[in-house]
Amino acid sequence: MAWLVLKDGKGFEGEKFGSWPAEDKEVYGEVVFNTSMTGYQEMITDLSYAGQILTFTQPQIGNYGWHNEESEASKNLLKGLVVRELAAGEGSFHADRTLESYCLKQSIPGLKGIDTRELTRHIRKNGTLPGVMVSQLEEGIGYWQNHGSTAIRPDRHWVYQTTVSEEYVIPGNGPILAVLDFGAKRNILRCLQSRGFKLHVFPAGTSADEIMDINPVGLVLSNGPGDPSGLPEIAENVSNLISKIPILGICMGHQIMAISSGAQTYKLPFGHRGGNHPVQNRETLKVTMTSQNHGYAVDESSLKGTGFKVLYSNLNDGTVEGMKHENFHVLTVQYHPEAAPGPEENEEIFDQFVEMLK
Repeated sequence: MAWLVLKDGKGFEGEKFGSWPAEDKEVYGEVVFNTSMTGYQEMITDLSYAGQILTFTQPQIGNYGWHNEESEASKNLLKGLVVRELAAGEGSFHADRTLESYCLKQSIPGLKGIDTRELTRHIRKNGTLPGVMVSQLEEGIGYWQNHGSTAIRPDRHWVYQTTVSEEYVIPGNGPILAVLDFGAKRNILRCLQSRGFKLHVFPAGTSADEIMDINPVGLVLSNGPGDPSGLPEIAENVSNLISKIPILGICMGHQIMAISSGAQTYKLPFGHRGGNHPVQNRETLKVTMTSQNHGYAVDESSLKGTGFKVLYSNLNDGTVEGMKHENFHVLTVQYHPEAAPGPEENEEIFDQFVEMLK
């Protein structure tokens, strides 16, 4: 048996699976939950979960195995997985392996048999909490007594650990589109490539001058992990591009864009992670269901004087889900128009961006 012990001392007992480190090395991270009923593979390989322990509210996970072509990244920085029931076997005749064998290969520790409903309700009531995965309950309680919440803070911002190490090009017959990679999902790149662009992908710390040197028709700011307020140097780079080039910001890219204009972000109580979040366009009043994965939001009151107006808002809690600039060709969304997983009805955001480039 093993335990997930939260910072407040609440413990959840389960069984180990996957690849656990040596006994003297703890597994700790921010414990979050996702309510999507399918798409566990895309979630596990989404680099926006870097440094986190991911809990699935869907009770059975792994029932269609693991398919290499559906991964959203080639590397994995997830700290751990928590499930109610781990399905045995590959579950699908064309699966490449099982979920557990993937966890073994990628050194991801997991806990199964956890009461994920109780865990999710506890997080919803008390807010997102750091947790530690240990063999004994006493170990977990002692860990938080000795370390405190500072234990989950990385030495380097997670964006710099998930971004590409060097720039690269994805061929296309159309114009060059720059992508600033904060931990980009592959499906964002697929959605852009399918619209004919030649993509030039840059590391997160690339300067504005280096991006403009390739003469791109536009810039996409990708999704990524962590606290956006911890990246002031990237926000400064982006602020130098707002008036020069059309920009699309997605998730972390949306938040960085807000900060670059002088606005502020704040941490949500337990984040938005799932595939059924209703978002409304404030101009057309159209409502769509969206895929989301973020723990921070843009403070709407701080947008005054920035030139940005709120275009999309969340119907559950009223938070900002998208912005557009009143003077420049800049569009941002907090949710994931590329889905993977989730509803695919929001790809129109990419089409709107294409129109901005004309």
